Amino acid sequence: MPAKRRGAHNAARMGSGLVVLGGLLTLAVISFYLQRYALSTLAVEHAAIRGWLDGADLYAYRAPNQAGAALPPALAMLLAPLTLLPLRVAGWLLAVAGVAALLLTTLVVAGPVARRHGRRRTPFVLAVAALALLAEPVRATIGLGRPELLILALLAADLIALRRADRARHRILADLPGPRRRRSLDRGPHWFPDRFRRLHRVWTTGSWAGVGSGLAAALCAVPLLFIVFLLLTKQRRAAVTALFTAAVVTLAALAVAPDETLSWYGTVMWELDRPAPVSAPDNQSLAGVMARLYGFPAPPVLVWFAFGMLLLAVGLIRARSAHTDGDEVAAFTLVGLTGAITGPVSTSAETLWLLPAVLVLADTGMRRRMGGRLPRSSRLAGVAFLAGALLVYLALLAPPSWSLTWNVPAFALILLVNTLPWRHGAPSLPTPRPGRASRPAAIPLPRGG
Repeated sequence: MPAKRRGAHNAARMGSGLVVLGGLLTLAVISFYLQRYALSTLAVEHAAIRGWLDGADLYAYRAPNQAGAALPPALAMLLAPLTLLPLRVAGWLLAVAGVAALLLTTLVVAGPVARRHGRRRTPFVLAVAALALLAEPVRATIGLGRPELLILALLAADLIALRRADRARHRILADLPGPRRRRSLDRGPHWFPDRFRRLHRVWTTGSWAGVGSGLAAALCAVPLLFIVFLLLTKQRRAAVTALFTAAVVTLAALAVAPDETLSWYGTVMWELDRPAPVSAPDNQSLAGVMARLYGFPAPPVLVWFAFGMLLLAVGLIRARSAHTDGDEVAAFTLVGLTGAITGPVSTSAETLWLLPAVLVLADTGMRRRMGGRLPRSSRLAGVAFLAGALLVYLALLAPPSWSLTWNVPAFALILLVNTLPWRHGAPSLPTPRPGRASRPAAIPLPRGG
């Protein structure tokens, strides 16, 4: 065997061995998380859905600690097949699906970063996913049996669609004979059957943007803020698609389970202390922090509403500015951070948006630090961003008994909503509409590299 071929063969064998070793380590980590957190959230939902399938009310079940199921009917129907399995097996299936969703999200968020810094995408994405797997939000999501990683992947799928739509728009505007380019997008590969060409065009042009946000909004209330963001940034087609998808899923749930759907949107959704008191240490939202500071079961409504609206406005304005500068990842991250801190209840599993924020901070710091033509002050700011990324990640690695006691995730959310930078033209700059001048942002700083 020639030396070159033998070297390639050995490299392939080494790569396969590393993949197998990584898979075994991932399974071991999942097993540890399931044992540590004992699938306590999934256990309540598992029992409530089983009783619902047997004819009881979905929201009548109460666990021995008086915690009740707080999941929309659409999510209950999605999890219903898992009730046919033992709780441990259902938890494993949900955990494996969550890890796959984490890999997809990491590919969407970290893939362009690897390409921008000249790194191989696959090792970089796997390394970032491994670091994310160790963080407390991922630990809690997998160990408690929660679906937040799947919801995060749905929103990441919309990022893919928006990128494809932007690239298709660039290709159409770059060619003078525009109709010819449109026909080429319709045609697809030569081996495609005719009946698949329309699906191919929908995929390549990103026409399905908004489906992920719509599905996520039907499964959880917080992603509704992403639809608001799509409307604010005048991405009307994606916003209409998201609203239509959410409406279709909700109407389907209403047709299958009318009583539970009406109960959810009428009363259960507003019972904020149903799974746990608002003042519980696990609640890292602004409402939870204020309730603990005041020593009340719930925060003072007017004070919480005033500060919450201020944070909501700042987060959405900065997200719109990030979108204008072409950084959709930072824009989506800002919307997620805003939803997590302004929502009335945000558990450790719902602070997942701190992870892409760490990557945005690290990427901005590297870009500024390695920018030879940038002034010294900008390079020093890059060091500050790198230090901030390290501190936030170390806080996410800390045991929850310490971080939750000191409200570290909540303060990190508040700080990042106000200071998270974004990267100009990353990964691609949206095509400006002719005849419209860009408006300066009301809260433009800091922007990053």
